Amino acid sequence: MKQLFQVYHPNKRIDTFLSQKLEIPKNQITHLIKNSLVFINGKPCKKGGEALIAGDEVSILEPVLQSSSKPSQLDMNISIIYEDPQVLILNKPPFLVVHDAPSVKEPTLVDWLKFKGFSLSTLSGEERFGIVHRLDKETSGAIVIAKTNDAHTKLSAQLQNRTMGRYYLAIIDGRLLQKKTIECEMARNPNNRLKMVNLDRVRQKNLPSRYSKSDFVPLAPSNNLNMELIAAKLSTGRTHQIRVHLESISRHIIGDELYGYKGRNDLRIMLHAYLIYFIHPHTGKKMFFKVPVFDDMLEFLNQNFDKAVLDEVTKEDFILRCFDTHDFN
Repeated sequence: MKQLFQVYHPNKRIDTFLSQKLEIPKNQITHLIKNSLVFINGKPCKKGGEALIAGDEVSILEPVLQSSSKPSQLDMNISIIYEDPQVLILNKPPFLVVHDAPSVKEPTLVDWLKFKGFSLSTLSGEERFGIVHRLDKETSGAIVIAKTNDAHTKLSAQLQNRTMGRYYLAIIDGRLLQKKTIECEMARNPNNRLKMVNLDRVRQKNLPSRYSKSDFVPLAPSNNLNMELIAAKLSTGRTHQIRVHLESISRHIIGDELYGYKGRNDLRIMLHAYLIYFIHPHTGKKMFFKVPVFDDMLEFLNQNFDKAVLDEVTKEDFILRCFDTHDFN
């Protein structure tokens, strides 16, 4: 499938031109150019800075969805929470990488989506078909997939203005005791490139950084009072944000050895995207979904927490009242 655009005003960069025509960020245009999907007068565009002149014809090809994984590797049991022609909501299992990267060798969620033949948006390039936001490999829970370019554009805008978001459940070592908001500048850890860091925790203050903010509320203590089930809501979406913010107050998610957890080494990171909300890109209706916790995390909770208390504090209304939120009104 091809989209064609005629240039009437000269001396405009092609990435600027297409960004305005398609109403999407320039970085998404860069993905398309990188994957040889953008043409000027039938010739492949090499870089986003190429200048256009009046009369040029710009065309964009839709990429072909292909997976390098074997079919047997992609026969994964992934729960579909909701689907319509514009969006798809999944319950991502733990230990599944969302999209491809040079270091990733195993099948990804994107590979599974291609294998299943879902119609997906193409704005984020071949490696990230349909992916509006992501979850870390060991984190489970709600993830929204865009099935059309229009849906992708609108959902991406909602991530920026926070009309789309998630509430997480996490089990931490120690206690939180009361509601807490953490705001800080986050940067790549200068001593470990796999980690991010709260700049307040390092001596080197001139690192490239981005503002971050999270709210945390305690939900229930464990039976022996050395752990706590908490909920988290993000006001920004930085890499490892929940994990970094908790580490900065000497709390760690159970299983998160990278950020300082010192307990059992046979557990994955006990973090789950539990509630998700957004505005439907086509109907304009407010959407809200609760996504079930996976068996491994549920078993750990039942072994260490009072079940009656868990049943009460994991109700969506209870969590929303804790944050005094109006996201779903």
